[in-house]
Amino acid sequence: MARLAASLLALFVLVAPAWAGDRAGIGFIGYSEDARYFAFEEFGIQDGSGFAYANIYVLDLQADQWVKDTPVWARLEDENSTLAAARAKALDQARPTLDGLGIGEPVDVIALNGDGAVGTDDKALRFGQPGYSMAPAEASYELTLSGVAATLSMASCVGETEAGETGFALNLTVGGKTHEVYRDKSVPESRGCPLGYRLYGVITPFDDLAAFAPELGPGALAIVSVYSLGFEGADRRFIAVPLKF
Repeated sequence: MARLAASLLALFVLVAPAWAGDRAGIGFIGYSEDARYFAFEEFGIQDGSGFAYANIYVLDLQADQWVKDTPVWARLEDENSTLAAARAKALDQARPTLDGLGIGEPVDVIALNGDGAVGTDDKALRFGQPGYSMAPAEASYELTLSGVAATLSMASCVGETEAGETGFALNLTVGGKTHEVYRDKSVPESRGCPLGYRLYGVITPFDDLAAFAPELGPGALAIVSVYSLGFEGADRRFIAVPLKF
């Protein structure tokens, strides 16, 4: 299985308003105590149908794959459905897996390219160990994203996306040395027809400072936004990539 890149992006091809795209939000459910397992949700309103949906992904970071019986997909086929109801349904379905793996340790958002941030570089994030009290973080790391050519699983995507932008790669610079932590070789069908990628954030288990420097702890993850071709407009989903090399 490609390195957690297959863990995301359900493609919903439905009739949509000309201005609309299905822009999913993300919520971090948390880690297992040993940081081997990580779970998050994405949720939104499908363009065209107006149906609320929520998807929960549970990842085995050590084995680099989905946990058995996941992802969990919940969609309420009712235009009057709410996000709260869809999220509750997905969480209820995933609860046995989450409880069985002891997932509940909170997440620390170390760096974030927020959707409303102005003047940020959506292809780069500098971050470091959070400072004590109000002291600034020590900027020890730089994460960069670049588009790369990768084999498309769906033949219908050929010509819909730029040849050199079908996949993505992540490089992490530490102490002046750059390491490639991820590179797409092929694009899974679940990702649809990708139009582009952005760095959304970096997360770790909460208060994981003791294991933060000089090396990132085992639960450190890059969160990447992927925008794929919808019926009208780009649909956003998320990919989680471990920052280990």
